[in-house]
Amino acid sequence: MAWKDAYNYAEKLFSRGNDEASGVHQEKQREDANLPLSARIGGLITLQKSPLIRAISQGSLIAMPEEDETLIRAISRIQTAMSGSLYRYYLHVGDDQHAEKFLQLYVSATGEISEVMYCSRLLRLIPESAEDQQAYLGEAGYGLGDSSYTLWRSQVEDLGKDEADLTAIFADADSLVYRRDAGSSHEEFVTPFRGVETRIDDAAGSQGLKQEIVFMPYSRLLGDGNAAQREILLISTEMIESEDGDRARRGIYVDFMIAIPVELERLLVQ
Repeated sequence: MAWKDAYNYAEKLFSRGNDEASGVHQEKQREDANLPLSARIGGLITLQKSPLIRAISQGSLIAMPEEDETLIRAISRIQTAMSGSLYRYYLHVGDDQHAEKFLQLYVSATGEISEVMYCSRLLRLIPESAEDQQAYLGEAGYGLGDSSYTLWRSQVEDLGKDEADLTAIFADADSLVYRRDAGSSHEEFVTPFRGVETRIDDAAGSQGLKQEIVFMPYSRLLGDGNAAQREILLISTEMIESEDGDRARRGIYVDFMIAIPVELERLLVQ
């Protein structure tokens, strides 16, 4: 595929200025070719919303895609130690007014799409102290990687949820408990996953983002009985290495993403 060696976009961006200064002309090519589901930047995603509506009715924190959030605005690949590949098709890359929303696809080593999740960002925080950073990087033997994570009603209330929403989500409880989706349930701590996400924001790969990520998925069951559905809380510490080829644009933040699994047949990419 076009994105070789963990996405060479960063190196291309860093050398672009030298090429332009020397008068070297390079013919542009699409860097979003040969992707799962034949996705491309500018393509349209049609997602049946019934799994999301059902999840919300059962108390999920997932945010529905807006009517204008059908365009693939950016595409990334996450390089990890996993045998398969992780891709993200961004419906929104996030800014001061909007949080990230994307479809995350896991493609097995044999090339089969084995998991699709619709993800929306719940909140973002910046770990300001060295101790906080160590905890969210899992470097202290606790924090990210613990056997469970508790999300408190007061935290969600601070996000602007009204009382009706809070009641639908929490009922009479003051917290939600998510269990780690990795390692043995008997292990108090599991070292979180690490990887490098490289995102391109245009077909030529001239704009984008490269960041190291440390992440761990947690989950809880919504509803009960045969109607039970998983809601994933993906906690990801992200350390920006470069943005649009600028290595000076560095930063660290922690994203809390809510994700709902989506059946492949409910998804159409055009």
